[in-house]
Amino acid sequence: MLALVTCRSAIDLDVDLSLLCREMPEARVVVWDDPAVDWSAFEAVIIRSTWDYHERRSDFLDWARHVGSSTCLWNPIELVEWNTDKRYLAELSREGIAVVPTEFVVVGESPSRWPDLSGDLVIKPSIGAGSNGVVRTRGDRQVALDHLMSVHAAGLTAMVQPYLAQIDQRGETGLVFLGGVFSHAIVKQAILAAPVVFEGGLYAEERIEAGTATRAEVALGERVVARLPRTAYARIDLLPTPDGPVVLEVEVTEPSLYLGFADGAPARAAAVFRSLAS
Repeated sequence: MLALVTCRSAIDLDVDLSLLCREMPEARVVVWDDPAVDWSAFEAVIIRSTWDYHERRSDFLDWARHVGSSTCLWNPIELVEWNTDKRYLAELSREGIAVVPTEFVVVGESPSRWPDLSGDLVIKPSIGAGSNGVVRTRGDRQVALDHLMSVHAAGLTAMVQPYLAQIDQRGETGLVFLGGVFSHAIVKQAILAAPVVFEGGLYAEERIEAGTATRAEVALGERVVARLPRTAYARIDLLPTPDGPVVLEVEVTEPSLYLGFADGAPARAAAVFRSLAS
C-alpha cells in the first residue's frame, strides 16, 4: 500500500490526487500531521500536496525524518530539507546554473549591506509556498522596505529579485519530471501582473495551460534534475530572459504536477510511484 500525502485544507483542491487515485486504487490519501496514521504500514510514502508546510517547517521536517526512518519517503528527507528553503538558488548559481538573480537578506544584516530597493522587484521569504508572502514593489522603495522588514519580523530570510518583464508576454514555464525523466510542460500566466488572489488561503490563483518547452528549457531542466539525487518527481519552474531561460524554483517537495494537462501523465506518474515501493 502506498500513501499519497496532503494537508487537510488541500484535499479538495489538489486535482492531481483524484487523477492518481484513479490510476492507483491501492493508494491511500493521508494527511501529513494526522497523529493516527501508522506510517510504517505503507511500502512507500509520497509527499504530494502538503501546501501548509511553510507555516510549520520545523514540524514538517521532523515528520519527514520520522517517516523516512519508518518506510520509504519520496522525495527523501535530505532533498526535502534542502528544497524547503530557497537559498538553494545560491547553490545552483555557484554551480553555473542560470537562475533568477537573487540577493538574500538575512535577519540582523546591516541595512548598509542590503541591495537597492528602488527597482521593480519581487520580495519574498526564502521559506514559503504557493506565492504566500510574495510582493511585487513596482519601483516603490517604501513598499519594498516595509515588506522586507515584515519578512524579517517573521524571523525569515528575505529574497530580493528583479521582476523579469518578459514573463508578462511569455509566461512562466513549468517542466514536470517523473522518475527523473521529462514528462510534460505547462505555462503559467504572470501572477504578479495583477493583484494576487488566493485559493483556499493556500496558494495564489493561477492561469495555466498545457505548454511546449523549448530545447533550451528542457536542457536547463535536465541539468538541474541531473544534479539531484533520485527523485519520484520534480518540477523545474523557468522564466524567460533575453539571454535564455533561468530557474525560478526547483520544486521537489510538494509541487502540483498538472497531470491533467498531458496525455498519459497520470499513468506515467502512477507507474513511477509504484516502482518506489519495490
